[in-house]
Amino acid sequence: MIITHHGVDFFKVSFGDITLAVNPISKDSKYKSSRFGSDITLISLIDSPEHNGSDATSRGDKESFIISGPGEYEVSGIFIKGYATSSEYGGQKRINTIYSVNLEGMNLCFLGAMLDEKIPEKMTEEMDSMDVLFVPIGGDGVLSPSLARKIAVQFEPKIIIPSHFEGIGDDKALKTFLKEAGAEKAEEMDKLTLKKKDLEGRGGDIMIITSSV
Repeated sequence: MIITHHGVDFFKVSFGDITLAVNPISKDSKYKSSRFGSDITLISLIDSPEHNGSDATSRGDKESFIISGPGEYEVSGIFIKGYATSSEYGGQKRINTIYSVNLEGMNLCFLGAMLDEKIPEKMTEEMDSMDVLFVPIGGDGVLSPSLARKIAVQFEPKIIIPSHFEGIGDDKALKTFLKEAGAEKAEEMDKLTLKKKDLEGRGGDIMIITSSV
């Protein structure tokens, strides 16, 4: 599995012949965006051009399978669950969807544009373990660095990947988040290549994937 970060909360996950796009940035956003073809596109905040860019994940005549809300899905043998929580956009309260995805024997969780500190009860009941957690940390409609840290600890993931901090929201968000975690020397990379065996012995390790845009 190869994971890359494309700005704000936009991630690309490649595994085998399948490509997953999570919260792609729309061409209508003020932030720069990458474009690539994906087999599945997950959208957490349908009202936000920073998260609803399904226009960025087309591949010729092949359309990406779009998931944009809570529910249970199975696409190409991949199991995906979406849980409703809250966010804010344009000064109004919005529904944000947290996605849980099982890939190559690993459980990945994308918090999207989560703002509410309350974790959905159904999610707590259904999730036995968490391998990789993608958490927004920059404020400005998503979790603050301190609250993001509090939420991340509750999930007890093996790896934590922060997002929503480069050129958006609190410009000191990453520094604050790392300081509260006691991880000022967290590993930084342009992509994360991950296999299930790489999770052994890890417990809340923070990995910073720098944006490619």
